Amino acid sequence: MDSKEAIQMALERSHAMVIGLIEGMRDAPLMFPTPNGGCHPMWVLGTLAWNECMFIHEWVEGQPNPLADWERSFGIGSEPVDDADSYPAFDLVLDKAHEVRRHTNELLESLSEEDLDRPSYAPLDRQAHFGTVRECFLMLALKWMMHRGNVADAKRAAAKAS
Repeated sequence: MDSKEAIQMALERSHAMVIGLIEGMRDAPLMFPTPNGGCHPMWVLGTLAWNECMFIHEWVEGQPNPLADWERSFGIGSEPVDDADSYPAFDLVLDKAHEVRRHTNELLESLSEEDLDRPSYAPLDRQAHFGTVRECFLMLALKWMMHRGNVADAKRAAAKAS
């Protein structure tokens, strides 16, 4: 298995493990994972889509983030709030997340191992983890897994069966 195949597997599995949990919280998308707040499923879904666009569109392709208008709700420094009016509709965010992932998968499929070694367009302060195209894709899979616990805890807080 080459690294591209490993990254494809990591992206596929991390997405499947998280998106299923999020879809299962459709009726409680603003459920905080703890009594003290935290990252609820709506915010997790939106921030994952927004960050995926940042990693792929901006840092891999050198293009603008197509979800730039979501920055206030889901971007770097945003905080989850218990106000549905602060977010787009859940199904819109879910559809966008799927659309973004299709683009990511298509782009990765088009790249060679050598392409993955190209430098990224990530800012200098992010180069340690996002310095190459390969690292951007790998960190994306890790980002999805990082937020899995937030959604699993929100599901527990909502008293939903495992």
